[in-house]
Order: sequence, then C-alpha cells, then structure tokens
Amino acid sequence: MVTALCVETDISVFGTAGEALAAATQRRTTSRARMALHTGDAVEPVRRRCLRLCEIANESQTLISAQTAAELHDIELFDLGIHRLRDLASAARVYSLDGDAEPRSLDAVPNNLPVQATSFVGRRAEAEAIRRLLRSDGLVTLTGPGGGGKTRLAAQVSADDAQRWPGGVWWVELASVVGEVAEAVASAVGVLVEPRVGALRSLTAELRERKALVCLDNCEHVLDAAAEVAAALTTECPEVTVLATSREPLGIPGETVWLVPTLANDEAVALFLERAEAVRPGFDADASVVRTMCTRLDGIPLAIELAAAWLRTLTPQQIEASLDDRFALLVRGPRGAAARQQTLAASVDWSHELLAEADRVVLRRLSVFAGSFTLAAANAVCGHDVLAAIGRLVDKSLVAAEEARFRLLETIREYASARLAEAGEADDTRDRHVTYYLDLAEAAEPELGRDRDRWRSIVEPERDNVRAALDWALAAADPTRGRRLAASLAWLWNINARGHEGMAYLRRAIDLAPDDRTSLQVRLLVGIAEVADTTAPLETFAQDGVDIATELGDERLRARCLGLLALERLAADFDESWELCLRAEQGDEYTRDSARVLRGIILVLRDRYDEALALLAEAVEGLVRRADRGIAATAFEFMSSAALYTGEIGKAKDWAARAVATAEPMGDFHRVGMARSQLALAHCFAGEIDAGMRVMEPFLRLVAGTSAFVPGMARAMGELHFWRGEVAEALTWYQGDMRLGDMYITALNASALARALRVNARTDEARDVLERTVELARRGGMNRIVADALEQQAFLASPDQAVELHHQALAIRVEHGLRTFYVDSLDALAPLMAKPDDATRVLAASTQARREMGYPRRPADAVDAVDGLVMSLDDAVAFVRRTRGSRGRPTSGWDSLTPTELEVVRLAVAGLNNPEIGTRLFMSRGTVKTHLSHVYAKLGIANRTELATLAAAR
Repeated sequence: MVTALCVETDISVFGTAGEALAAATQRRTTSRARMALHTGDAVEPVRRRCLRLCEIANESQTLISAQTAAELHDIELFDLGIHRLRDLASAARVYSLDGDAEPRSLDAVPNNLPVQATSFVGRRAEAEAIRRLLRSDGLVTLTGPGGGGKTRLAAQVSADDAQRWPGGVWWVELASVVGEVAEAVASAVGVLVEPRVGALRSLTAELRERKALVCLDNCEHVLDAAAEVAAALTTECPEVTVLATSREPLGIPGETVWLVPTLANDEAVALFLERAEAVRPGFDADASVVRTMCTRLDGIPLAIELAAAWLRTLTPQQIEASLDDRFALLVRGPRGAAARQQTLAASVDWSHELLAEADRVVLRRLSVFAGSFTLAAANAVCGHDVLAAIGRLVDKSLVAAEEARFRLLETIREYASARLAEAGEADDTRDRHVTYYLDLAEAAEPELGRDRDRWRSIVEPERDNVRAALDWALAAADPTRGRRLAASLAWLWNINARGHEGMAYLRRAIDLAPDDRTSLQVRLLVGIAEVADTTAPLETFAQDGVDIATELGDERLRARCLGLLALERLAADFDESWELCLRAEQGDEYTRDSARVLRGIILVLRDRYDEALALLAEAVEGLVRRADRGIAATAFEFMSSAALYTGEIGKAKDWAARAVATAEPMGDFHRVGMARSQLALAHCFAGEIDAGMRVMEPFLRLVAGTSAFVPGMARAMGELHFWRGEVAEALTWYQGDMRLGDMYITALNASALARALRVNARTDEARDVLERTVELARRGGMNRIVADALEQQAFLASPDQAVELHHQALAIRVEHGLRTFYVDSLDALAPLMAKPDDATRVLAASTQARREMGYPRRPADAVDAVDGLVMSLDDAVAFVRRTRGSRGRPTSGWDSLTPTELEVVRLAVAGLNNPEIGTRLFMSRGTVKTHLSHVYAKLGIANRTELATLAAAR
C-alpha cells in the first residue's frame, strides 16, 4: 500500500498514510494550497486518483479519500458525503481535515456523464486541444475509426471542463438509437416534449437560455438526424456547445472536425501496463516486448485493451507472436485511417479466434441486443446458461459489465453481428430475442394493475430491446407475436413523451389485422386509446373496442373501453360521459377508479364539491397505491380546484403540489403541464404571483412560439398576468383557448376573457362572449361559470340591472358552496348599497374573510382598512341578501323580471329580432342582448325557442 499527497499539482508518494498526513500537516502551516491524500496498491493509479481528488478541493482545503481515512484510525475527519471526481469513476465518500465546505466535485454541475470502469490514460495534449476548441466553436466533432478512443476522450474532456457549463453537461449515447436522435437528447437532458411541436423544438426551447454542453456519442449510423439536432442546437441556442463523436463528420456549417490520433507509443505502453496490472497484479514484462506489441497495434486503444485482457492466459511474448500471424496481411500498406481500421478489425478478429468455440457462439448471439441486457435475457437468447461465458468475455474486454447489465461496444457488436449472419443463426436468434421480451412483457402485465412503478422498473430499462423486438416481430410473416407484444407494452409509451412512437407501433399492429375481432384487437384498441388521450385527443378508438368486447362477452375489456369512451365524450356531453362511467365501474379496480375520477371531474365542473371530493379521495387512494401517476395527478388537480373554489386556498396549494410531484416522474408533457398550471393558479388566488410565475417558467420555455394546448395553462397564465395589471398579456392567453369551440374548456376561460375585454374598454365584445358563456354554462350545468358570467354582465349593466345580476351571482354561489367567491360578490354589491355605512361594513367583512381564506384583492382593487367590529362572512352575505330582499322582487321566475325585461320578452316572443326590439324600445342591439341574457338566467333557459315555449305555457 502507498499513499499519495497532492499539493495543487505536485504529487509525492509515501509508504504509509500517517507519513503522508504528517507531510500535509506541515505544509498546511505555511500554505493555503489545495491538498489531497489517497491510498491504494499501485503507484500510478494512486497518483492519478489523488490528483483528481485535489482538483475538487477548495482553496486551503485538504481532502482525504475513503481509502486513506480507513488508515487514519485516530484522526478526527469531517465526512463530506459521496462525491464524484472528474476521472468519471464511481462516486466515493470524501473526508476533509478542515471543516465541511462542499468540494467542487462533478456533482456541482447537472450532468449524466457515464461512469467509467477504467482510468483515462494519456491524451493530455489532445484533451487540451479539444478544450480550446470548445471554448470558441459551437460544434466540435471528434472523428476516426472505431476503437480509437473517441468516446472516452470526449467524456473526459466534458468532465474536466464541466464547470464551464452551469446549464449542464448532457451525454447522449446514440449507438442503440434508430433515427430518434432528438427524442434521445430530450430524454437525456430531461426535457418534456410537447407532442405537436416534437422533441427538437421542445429541446431548443428548453436550452435556449442555458449554457450547456451536449455530447452526441456514436453519430455515424444516424448521421442525418444527429446533424439536424446539432444544427438546431448551435443556431437556436447561443450558449449551447455540441461535442460529437462519429466515424465521419456531420457535414454541417460551423462544424470543426478533429481527427483523433492514435496513442503516442509511450502512452500506448502506459495504457497496456495499467490494464495489465488490473488483469495480473504485479505484472512485470520486458519493456521492449510491450513496446513492439503496442507499435504493432498502431496505438489503437481498443486493440491494446483487447490484447491486455489476454494476459490471464497468455504471456506478452505469446500475445506478440500470435499477433504476428493474424496481422501479417492486414497491416501492410500506408498508415492512414483505413489502415488503422484494418488493424482494429484484425485485433478484434484475433481476439475472437482465441476464444473457445462456445464463447464465440455466445458473443455473436449477444449481437442481437439493442443497448444493454440482463443475464436472464442473455441466457434466453443464447439458448443456454451463459454466465461463465459472459464472465470470460468481460475479462477479454469484448463485453462491458454495467452493474447488473451488460452491453457490447458498438465496434464489437458490428463484428459479432457479421459473424452471426455468417453462421446462419440470425433469424433463430432474433426469434428467441422476441420470445424473451414477449414473455417478459406479458409476465409483467399484471403489475399494471398492482404497481405501475414496479412495471416501469421491469420494462423501461428494456425500451431499446423491445423496440428491436417489435420491429422484427411486426415484420414477420405471422405478426401475431408482434401484435401481442405491442398490446402488452402500450402503457410504456405514456412515459417520457413517447406517445407518437407508441401510436405508430400500435396502429401498425392494428392495421396488420384490421378485421380481427379477438380480445387481442381490443387490447390494442385500449392501448392506442390510452396513448391518444394525451397525444392525439381528437382521435377515437374506444367505440370499436366496445363493439368487439361486447361480441366476445369480455366484460373486463368492455368496461375498459367504456371508460375510455366516457373520456372521449367528456368534452361534448357531461351526462353521456357520466352514464358511461357508471357502466365502466363494473370493471376491474383500475377501470373503476379511473371512471370514478372522471365522475369526480364532472361533479367539480357542476359545483357538487362535497360529492366530488368524496369520490376523488376514494379513487385516488387506489391510484396512488398502484402508482397510476397520470390519473392520480388529474384527481389531485380537481381536488385542488374544489378546495380553491370553496375557501380552502392553502389546501388547494397542497393538493396541486401533490399533483405536480405525482406527475413529474412520468415525464408526460400534458400531465405535468396541467399539474403545474393548477399549482400556479392556486398561487395566484393566494396573491403569490411571483411563485406562480416560477412554477410555470420552465414550462413556458417549452411552449414558447408553439400552438401547444394544455388544459388549464391559458387560464393560469391569464390570471397571473391580469393580477399584475398586464391586461394585454392576459387577453392573449385567454383568447388562446377560445379556438376550441364549444368544449367545456372554452367556458372555463370565457368569463375571465370578458373581464379582460371589459377592462380594456372592448365592451361589445365582452357582452358577446358573456352571452355565449351563460348559454354554454347553463347547458352544461356549470353553475360557478354562470355566476362568474352574471357578475361580469353586471359590470356592464345599469345600476338597477347590476344589483339584480350581482345578487343572482351571489345566490348561485351560496347555493353551491362557492365560498371563495362570496367576497367578490360582496365587493361588487357594496358600492351599490343605499347606505354608505352598510357598504363600509360589508367591505370590512369581505376584507377579513379574504385574510382568513388567504384570498387577497388585486392591488388595483384594494380598499381602505376599517376599524371596529367586523361581521363574519356568512353574516355579511345574509345581511346583503336581506337588504336586497326588502326591494320585494324574487331572484328567479317571471316575477323576478323588471318591467323593461318583460317588454323585451313580449317583443321577442312576437318574433322581432334584436335590432327591431332596439328600435321599438330606443336601445342598442347590445343592450337588447344583455336584457335577454338576464331573462334567460332568471327563467333558467338558454335561448329564444325555450323562451317562446315558456311564455306560451304561462
């Protein structure tokens, strides 16, 4: 054991940790230098690790590795926790001699840089040259043949300079990607993808104002797609730098191409010796033999590592001799990139030929895996137990071990795939690959009804492999297995915004057997309907599923389809959706809870809050237990809405925050957007405008410049801007949802839109919006929206009419428990009261109630404070309603109509249109429309036809 002491960049090696510590202690008395101590077996690795540890120390700080700390039994050290050094090794515990200041580790910068199992040797000059390029150029591509060390060099440069990119260093492995480069980058960066604009637009929106490094590794087989992403990032994101690795340039303007050279001979020897030490501790060889071997291998890192891996069974002299035979024909000729590629091919071929035949068979069969794989998958695909063989292949550097998974380097996979084809085993091996992943998916399917997080942990790591299996199985002469696999995996595409990809697979599976009337077809229709919910909500699939399931007598699948059909019908007809939900609740627990959430939503929209909360709370318990995050998040959002409208602003914020926390792990654009919008709205009600804006800020970057629609977003943003007095901005947001026609979402924003139009002096437009809103809201039974619209109509009416309308709005709010908005009615009615003292008392009661609920007035609506005793909210409401009652006119029915309204009714029933009525009564057409809307509200009708019928029956 030796211990290294690093002072800044100077390294000394000591026989014991105590000696190193004594030297460090002495230096500390006269220096503020950064220092580090590390202990290990071999001198060079210890020196390198110690230098890396010193890099993350703060000025005058002395860091101690866990290995050294274990040797210093009697010394008090400060435990700084787990940190990752810039050598890209696994994170390790770090200690300090002097306080708990956080070290400047790789963890200080957001990153997903891959853990490296081996150390980085040499390449100092090359790394510095690339770092200089990255400081000035937006796109740098490292090129060269496979096995030349491009990936390792790019990763190390990224780690060494990570602090330059506070917006993150993001590594994107493209070796297993087929065309979907933008999606892969978005997933690596953690960007929510807005489905209609796609991954690339979402990615550039998120990174536009961030200083970040994006590393695209192994671009050569997706060159066009990688070039498109790199071009977009470098042109649209001014502070994003792209570092790519590829066997050929991307070929776009602004690209700096840097050819990675082979290792210098000294560095090649150092690499061989270090890898040899790992394979055979204490290794000592004839330096000339090693140097000759490295020269013969052209200094290609992968070739050197393959050779070193054989030291367990061969001597250096035997390796050198066997290389002579294998390379004799391949390495002659000019020493260019093509020749180096020949050298690598020869080294892989040489290593392959040294394997036992059984290990060769395993290696070539492993080539069908896309990305990484488990031992169980390898056993199934190879046809027998391959643990020992894989262990030998790992030892020979032909297979890489990654915790509980394995993978082939792309260069090795390509070689092995060619050997698989030569052996005539490709079709059978791919069929076994499909069988394994079909069995895995179908075995995991019950977890969807028990624990969806558990299901995700089983299936999501296999995403690359199930894609490959789907592509192979759906293209088969008999696509049945592919269709089964597509049906079993449908929920996978709801995670991390893969909806369009999933719909393509599911539609392909459905179209392969369009006349199929089996349960498999129903499962595919259920799957595509669930994915379409947040990907293509205007497409309908559930009715076909209902029809087939009914034919089959499959009540479980029929209930699932009925629930999805209820969701499709929600926007058009609450009553039909409600009835479909009741029928769906006869299904399994998942279907029952989903249908109950939908009924709870309808109850919230119809202002039956106590019933809604009871139903939602019952359903959400099961949804959370099963980790059904999407529907659970929606349930929490509507529970938040119920609290928001009934005077419990704090509880509304809590439930909205829980909706966000529930939705975000899914990475689903719509679910996260809806949850964040609800939380922002709750903050707005509480007067916490900056907090609401902060909640929405990351999402706004994503949707900037797009036509993205997320339910609730326009309302939340409109309210935040209106609260600030930014009426023009509020109008822009409110108007965004009006394009949706007669959907209930239109009604949700309409009164707020009319309010903004009114404040902006666009009164005729406001009246038109409110007239349509009252009709739509009454038709849907949405009483809160009716009350809001009546209130806004009152602000556009004469004083006498205003009192009537405000009282109607207050009556609706009281009847339906809309307690939050009682105070809005009180504020509106107080200035219209006959006695100033009464108005003052009412405003004081409103102010106190707002304070208790946490629902302040906008700054523009502030009133002066009032001293003295203050009525309770309920007493104030009762007082105001008594004051109105003394005028002797009821709130609804024919007797509630004013003389002017009765005259308008008479002329309307006689068949006159609005302009004709206006001419007769000397009023504008807009005023006639307002009178008619008041009449409709008081009589509980929606249009002239109903008015004529009611008048005829009177």
